[in-house]
Amino acid sequence: MTPPYPIVTIAGVGLLGASLGLALKDRGLADHVRGVGRRQSSLDVAIDLGAIDSATTNLAEGCAEADVIVLCTPAAQIPDQLDTVRDAMKSTAIATDAASTKSIICNHARNTWPAPSRFVGAHPMAGSEKYGPDAARDDLYDGAFCILCPDGADVDAANAIQEFWSSVGCTIVAMDAAEHDRITARTSHVPHVAAAALAKIAGQLENAGPMIGNGFRDTTRIAAGRPELWRDICLTNPEAIIEGLETLEQECAAIRDAIQRNDADALTEFFEAGQRARQDLAGS
Repeated sequence: MTPPYPIVTIAGVGLLGASLGLALKDRGLADHVRGVGRRQSSLDVAIDLGAIDSATTNLAEGCAEADVIVLCTPAAQIPDQLDTVRDAMKSTAIATDAASTKSIICNHARNTWPAPSRFVGAHPMAGSEKYGPDAARDDLYDGAFCILCPDGADVDAANAIQEFWSSVGCTIVAMDAAEHDRITARTSHVPHVAAAALAKIAGQLENAGPMIGNGFRDTTRIAAGRPELWRDICLTNPEAIIEGLETLEQECAAIRDAIQRNDADALTEFFEAGQRARQDLAGS
């Protein structure tokens, strides 16, 4: 039986890209998976893992004859890469990405690709503090939500990209790119900034090591993520992240004032509100 995606090109073979390659191969969804990257060493690891079948450091070359092109690189790189993909892909190909910011990417495609666009922005919510092809798993996308932002996209291409992400295990949610960025700023981006800040202030203390418990590890786990990735997220979603940080600062100021006033009722209300929100959003 012929796989639905004969040739898939994945630009960026870190955790997300290599895991996507493994999922495609494990499920028999692609005949040939090409990897595109800047470092031959990472591409070689991905080949050794079986995540990709061939590799190149030339994006245009990698896109030639591909049926599906997936950009799994940092968000700030993707607008320029979209220009290369647009000019190199065949007319029947479809393209998507896996970046966790969407407006800057989807707006670029809408403004520079022929309408209706064959690019459909996507954000599979399957990240981890781990990175690199060594961390790849063939089940990374199983049960993960994938946010699609089909702003200005060709209807057939949008449907095909939805089926593509579904085929590797994702549950699809469609959303406007600006709304996606506003929500993920508070559910992902600002939490990562906060985790990094918490780790940083603890690291400023001497002899803190013996006092590190599970609470600190759980709260700051994501601070171990790839710095370049989170730098690019901040640079590509600045307005929503700044708005979220300002709201966080207001909450911190309120709890600081309650502590200064020795206001037990306000402290209880603050922690109860946080507990309820955690239970409502995450189920525990």
